[in-house]
Amino acid sequence: MDWAFLISTEVNISNITFRLFLSTVLGGLLGWERESKRQNAGLRTHMVISACSCLLMLISIYIPQTFSEYRNADPGRIAAQVVSGIGFLGAGAIFRLGGSTHGLTTAATIWAVAAVGLSVGAGMYGAAGIITLLLLFVLAILDKVGKKVFISGSLKTLKISFQSPKIETSRIFAILEEHEVVTKNISVVQSTDKQKSKIKLYVFVPDKLDVKDLYKDLNELRSVGRISLGQDF
Repeated sequence: MDWAFLISTEVNISNITFRLFLSTVLGGLLGWERESKRQNAGLRTHMVISACSCLLMLISIYIPQTFSEYRNADPGRIAAQVVSGIGFLGAGAIFRLGGSTHGLTTAATIWAVAAVGLSVGAGMYGAAGIITLLLLFVLAILDKVGKKVFISGSLKTLKISFQSPKIETSRIFAILEEHEVVTKNISVVQSTDKQKSKIKLYVFVPDKLDVKDLYKDLNELRSVGRISLGQDF
């Protein structure tokens, strides 16, 4: 079988087919990793982005080859629009929870998989393969290493009501610090008659937290009423 089409700079049906197939596979590898993390932008999204980025790169190359009479044709013009346009998709993967931002890794992966598709479309198979392997290493392997090195947990909302206008904020922070709970954001609300108050904190809660012990310590605060700890979207 003649594999010359792999290195050919001419856009024809052979390298179009191969490049679209390869870009779909490489995009699928990255999408599979995101899908395994239950991200909204998963397998199918990454495959579509990679394949279509590859097609747009092929179109960028095809136009000046086919319409040679247009001397100002720029092969990189369409590809440049892909890089900027993909940002809209990436923005859709980002959301805010309290004072923290989530989905940045997935947004970055969407941008990266577009680059993989463009690389394959331009015939840079080695670069596309290497960056795919590097990204898989960063997303999968380093994620597992990070969970062992860094404290794992989740962002939650802690709400505490008081039967008094005064809140022992310093004592609250001391209790949270003792339980390795990290405060991200805080808001305090008083009742209309200013006889009661409520504090709402967005906190990073480690998986190893003993919630009963935390509640026990918080219940020792003066005039404390109801305490709740849970997800807040």
